[in-house]
Amino acid sequence: MTIAVPKGRLGDDILDILNEAFGIKVEFKERKLIFKDKENTFLKVRNADVATYVNKGSADIGIVGLDVLTEKDVDVVKLLDLQRGKCKISIGIKQEDNLQSLYAKPELKVATKMPLIAKRFFSSKSIPIEIIKLNGSIELAPILGLSDLIVDLVDTGNTMKENGLKVVEDIMDSSAYLIVNNNSYYKNKKEILSFRNKISKLI
Repeated sequence: MTIAVPKGRLGDDILDILNEAFGIKVEFKERKLIFKDKENTFLKVRNADVATYVNKGSADIGIVGLDVLTEKDVDVVKLLDLQRGKCKISIGIKQEDNLQSLYAKPELKVATKMPLIAKRFFSSKSIPIEIIKLNGSIELAPILGLSDLIVDLVDTGNTMKENGLKVVEDIMDSSAYLIVNNNSYYKNKKEILSFRNKISKLI
């Protein structure tokens, strides 16, 4: 099987689980992005790309944050919540602002790197919005008047606080999920469920 593992701290944590579960030592030496053992091939990819690799069949299995999976809106099998990389997607506004007053505006300017999640959330509240797509430093947007509020990942909330914002509403919880390509799941269901069961014992 081919397994897509995210880069960064989450990926390192997941590799520890895989190594313990299967008694192997997966190591991506230097800048290499592929590691092979006798049975599996491991790919080291950006967290934002894991779902695409799995959905398109380039990987059978992947580990990805639920936030990314929801934003990508791809058709894959969600097999297991790994209880790692826990965070929330939340709304942040300036410290001096009031959320209900902002909600009363004819149209909200929302800065985010997750436009689909933001659109669905505000649509459920029948609040008209203009999405301002940003890829980083989103906390700057309300401070500089680019947006009324932001929708962003929150761990402790300290980053918002240090930049003059406050968390006022949570949209969803997120953590790392084990996902599987649909075709791979039906073709190799027994093998994949065995893979899941070995990992689930360590969560």
